[in-house]
Amino acid sequence: MSGIPFLNLLSIDSTKETISKPKNMKMGNLTLFWGKNTEDIFPGWSGGSFCSYFFGLIWVFLLSFMVERLSHTKFIKQGTNHVVAGLLQTLMYATRVALAYLVMLAVMSFNVGVLLASVGGYAVGFLVYGSRAFRKADFIQYEESSDIPPLNC
Repeated sequence: MSGIPFLNLLSIDSTKETISKPKNMKMGNLTLFWGKNTEDIFPGWSGGSFCSYFFGLIWVFLLSFMVERLSHTKFIKQGTNHVVAGLLQTLMYATRVALAYLVMLAVMSFNVGVLLASVGGYAVGFLVYGSRAFRKADFIQYEESSDIPPLNC
C-alpha cells in the first residue's frame, strides 16, 4: 500500500478513531480571505508579490470571459457536413467545460479577489456576448443563439 501515493494521504487509526495527515501536507484556507499571499490560484504559483497576484486575477478573469464567449458563439456555418459539425461542437463543448473547471479550481482557493475576478469575467462576457447590449439584430424566434447548449448547473 505504500507504493500508491494517494492512498497515504490520510491514515486512519481504528483504535483511537482519529484521522491524521502527513506532516509535509499543507492545508489551504477553508474560509474566504483577501490577500495577495496565495499560491493556490494554480499549482506552483508563486503568489508572493502584488504583480503576480494581479496577473493571476487577470488570468482568471480571461478564463471566465472565454467560457462566456464559447457559450454564445456560432462558428459553424449552415451547410457544414454533419459529422464535421458534430466534431466541432464536441471540441467546443470540451474546451468550454475544461475552462469552466479551471475557473472553478481557481475559485476554490477561497481568495475573494479570485472570486470577484471570475464573477467579473462571467458578467463582462455575458454583457458582451449574451446580452442585447451589443447585438445588432434580434434573434429570429426559435433560432439557436450558439453552436453548443447553454451552461446549466
